[in-house]
Amino acid sequence: MAKKAIHQQPLTTAQRLGSLIKSARDIMRKDKGLNGDLDRLPMLTWVMFLKFLDDMEQIREEKAKLGRQKFKPAIEPPYRWRDWAVKDDGITGPELTAFINYEETTRPDGSKGAGLLAYLRGLQSADGDDRRDVIASVFSGVTNRMESGYLLRDILNKVNGIHFTSTDEIHTLGHLYESMLKEMRDAAGDSGEFYTPRPVVRFMVAVTNPRLGETLLDPACGTGGFLVEAFQHLEKQCKTVQDRQVLQSRSIYGGEAKPLPYMLAQMNLLLHGLESPNLDKGNSLSVRLAELGDKDRMDAILTNPPFGGEEERGILNNFPEDKQTSETALLFLQLIMRKLRRPGHGTEHGGRAGVVVPNGFLFGDGVCGRIKEELTQKFNLHTIVRLPNGVFAPYTSIPTNLLFFDGSGPTKEIWYYELPLPEGRKGYTKTQPLQFEEFAACLTWWKKRTENGQAWKLEFERIRENALAKAKPPWHAADQAEQEAKEHGKAARS
Repeated sequence: MAKKAIHQQPLTTAQRLGSLIKSARDIMRKDKGLNGDLDRLPMLTWVMFLKFLDDMEQIREEKAKLGRQKFKPAIEPPYRWRDWAVKDDGITGPELTAFINYEETTRPDGSKGAGLLAYLRGLQSADGDDRRDVIASVFSGVTNRMESGYLLRDILNKVNGIHFTSTDEIHTLGHLYESMLKEMRDAAGDSGEFYTPRPVVRFMVAVTNPRLGETLLDPACGTGGFLVEAFQHLEKQCKTVQDRQVLQSRSIYGGEAKPLPYMLAQMNLLLHGLESPNLDKGNSLSVRLAELGDKDRMDAILTNPPFGGEEERGILNNFPEDKQTSETALLFLQLIMRKLRRPGHGTEHGGRAGVVVPNGFLFGDGVCGRIKEELTQKFNLHTIVRLPNGVFAPYTSIPTNLLFFDGSGPTKEIWYYELPLPEGRKGYTKTQPLQFEEFAACLTWWKKRTENGQAWKLEFERIRENALAKAKPPWHAADQAEQEAKEHGKAARS
């Protein structure tokens, strides 16, 4: 029966998948326990996650049988999707919500035992197989917010029409899922700090250019945008089975403290083909910097750390006394510097990083100034890309920069590139966001650098006094003088 489910399912077209997802969300709108997309998307995510797990388990079971190997399921009966969710006329109403929600309940097979979510949270891995730990970690923060078990049964029936056994379908669903994450960002308002515009992510991955065999980390991964883009970048480099094993097992790493984005990141990566995401559920800042050694270092780090957050006193104590600050972004920058691979330890120039920072970092003094001094003395801060105002609008109006540095330091010169707004535009909006094509000129310039209307290079010693903020292009003074002359001429004629 499992083989029939795996091999004889008709492929679902992109249009059909979109229709199934839309129908499920329409059903959710009828439930009084869900308020907006910030409730609906997580709900749909964990339901799809269980279907995905069961499809993957059936594939693993088949492979084990063919290889005459013993198979140990990650989820035991009667908690597998096929045990309680696949029948259109299966358990529903109060019986279904009781099975999912309660700590102890009557299970679909009539026996007494833990409820579904309680069982999943209590899973523990053994014998080197960490699938159960991943599942338990994902569901540790999950609750069923739907009040109607009848509507939930309708959702299960819709999701059962999605088959995670076809690479093409998973690829299509991955794109659909990304569009849902974007909708969630649009609905999140102030809660959306864990999202980075996709064009910015694509650009940062492209210029950092992770290579197969390297390790890549996002210590504040949110819903996994950088990790998904990096995974797809590395996937193009795979030529052999061994290459794929390297990509799957020891390439992509992340950390995320918030339960909701952590779950969304797990699903996002799974849908894009990473079978067992290496994501730490917890605050990446909770480790003492002094305790991080070479085994903890990475070849590449890409991240958009949260701006303006405040950490508890216990977290601050993990950092040097003269560099303790309540600004979360500055703490993450210190963590990144500590976790980059050192030169001579498997790499000639050391690790490299691309980090989104608020404009205030370029201007700051005090603790911020000391962190900048460490960055420029120990690392080669080779490029600063200044983004136009409003790139993150309407979610935040804070001006932002992209810092690119590596372990080959210290900094001797810095290239600046000022990304312009499109001609005729005054800013970005929800309906007219930044497009990846706007980075085309910068991507071309990156490979063969020359000074132009957007790019200039400055010796670091020349701008040390002004830190990094007031560094102007060399033609700026001439332009200003010309403008002042014009204004003086107008005044004289009047």
